Amino acid sequence: MSEEYVLLVDDHNQVVGTAPRGKMRQEKLCHRAVYIFVFNGKGQLLVQERTLNKDIFPGYFDITAGGVVAQGESYNQAACRELEEELGIRKVELIPHFHFYFHSDDCRVWGRVYSCCYDGSVVLQKDEVANVVLESPEDILENRFNRNYTPDSLVALERMIQTQQRGF
Repeated sequence: MSEEYVLLVDDHNQVVGTAPRGKMRQEKLCHRAVYIFVFNGKGQLLVQERTLNKDIFPGYFDITAGGVVAQGESYNQAACRELEEELGIRKVELIPHFHFYFHSDDCRVWGRVYSCCYDGSVVLQKDEVANVVLESPEDILENRFNRNYTPDSLVALERMIQTQQRGF
């Protein structure tokens, strides 16, 4: 199986090329990713427990479905692909919200945030998702120091809540 190539961008989210996923992670190259908040009808979020073999934040709890934007993909295409790959969710309305920049010692990424409402069953991608739990956004933020949530998805959640409070 050939290595996945991901889209590389600069600090202003302008495309500058592509690289194998491994090189992007090793050199912490700036790239694009999608973040999809999957809400149920009660307003709870479907939170994924990441497997221990993930290349970044193994074993953490991810508040969003999502992942890197591959070479030749748009944000929208990547969002649909990732949602289906990770959770088996297809043909739901994805609502686009905003872009955000996240950087840490581990990565630099331009993210595009989406949300959807889904109350059906899920099919977990065994290589990436160990388990799923339902949590309210408020409980996630209150519990943020007691559970290892992926830091980029926490930033996305905070921004989503701020945006909703301002009515955008």
